[in-house]
Amino acid sequence: MIKKLYKKNKKLFISGLIGLLIILIILGNIFRDDSEVINVETEKVGRKTIIQKVNASGKIQPESEVKISATSPAIIDSITVVEGEYVKKNQHLISLDRKQLQANVDQVTSSVRSASARVKQDKANKERVERIYEQGLASDQELEAAQASYEISRSQLDQARASLLVSQDALDKARLVSPQNGIVTRINKEAGEMAMGGMFSLDVLMIIADLSRMEVIVDVNENDVVSISIGDTSEIEIDAYLDTVFYGVVSEIAHMAETSNFGSQEQVTNFKVKVRMINVPPNIRPGMSATANIITEVRKNALCIPIQSLTVREFGSENKLFVSGDRKKWSNNEEDDTPKKKELEELVFIISDKQGGVLRDGKISLVKNMKEKKYKRGSQFVHIRPVTVGISSETHYELINGLDENDLIVIGNYKAVSKELKHNVQVSTEKDDKD
Repeated sequence: MIKKLYKKNKKLFISGLIGLLIILIILGNIFRDDSEVINVETEKVGRKTIIQKVNASGKIQPESEVKISATSPAIIDSITVVEGEYVKKNQHLISLDRKQLQANVDQVTSSVRSASARVKQDKANKERVERIYEQGLASDQELEAAQASYEISRSQLDQARASLLVSQDALDKARLVSPQNGIVTRINKEAGEMAMGGMFSLDVLMIIADLSRMEVIVDVNENDVVSISIGDTSEIEIDAYLDTVFYGVVSEIAHMAETSNFGSQEQVTNFKVKVRMINVPPNIRPGMSATANIITEVRKNALCIPIQSLTVREFGSENKLFVSGDRKKWSNNEEDDTPKKKELEELVFIISDKQGGVLRDGKISLVKNMKEKKYKRGSQFVHIRPVTVGISSETHYELINGLDENDLIVIGNYKAVSKELKHNVQVSTEKDDKD
């Protein structure tokens, strides 16, 4: 009897429990909020120093670099220096074969002596003709011929002397010297090789560079070069010097562009910018890779927002209706009189404790067909807030208008900010407000 009663009460207890669960499920379905709450991260609008930089990569080169070449073809007799050696101005570097050059000088010197003798002879003849002309013993034609012969011989003497200067200069340049103080960074020839020289085909024999003054030559995109000015300071990172930052100053900006991949989708237009290094590290070498972060603007104590908080939406997006069941689907209100042309606006999402309109241009706009639902006390929502931004650093935008200090805005997650969030959508904050 007792066992039967126990079994009966057990069945009633289980039946009652199942019934209670069914009632709770029904009540949950009746009172649950169909709108899906989006988890977001927030931060208060604050003030920071905004430093705008232009990043560009390039190579390190000496400010002063001289290429040593021969002015006329000759065999290299000797090279008196080696690569890496420090040389002073006017120090002897290379000796070229002088035999042919000396022969040219001797030949032209002989021509000068001959022309000089011809001038003396023609001058004496001219003076003799002039004397007898005064006595009436010479004709006008003889006088003119004597004077012309004298002028021609003088001209030939001047030409011979000019040729002697050229030949002597070529002979002097057979002994190549350094035009400046510096380091021998490259030697392209060996003793016994031919040094080609001429007006249109210079053969670089050696390079002398002043490694105490270096610069970084970087390629800056056409969209960024307009913000760079002569004298802008720059942070320089050299691949060979890890975790070390050097500083420089913009010394030159190219006026002509250089275009790569012309005519293709990968076409890029850059401008050469030279950044002079203030402190040159030891053992630096020309050709090393470097990155320059050129500081173009600085705003101290500026109102700012994190870069990840700024997004874009179609103008008037607050008047789009939500299609239940999938928050990614939004449709235009049929009575919406917003412009049909797709116009985008930059904005952030600001946290509010209730649903409402959009603060745009100092006025609160009404949201059409806004559904009034009962939400739990303490519910949070996001409002669209159009903003105007200025310069940007690596992490923040300068805020021109649209927000006030300490306004609580959404900064993440990325998917929520870029796609999911809409005006008046309910959210929950995962973290405490950041100061």
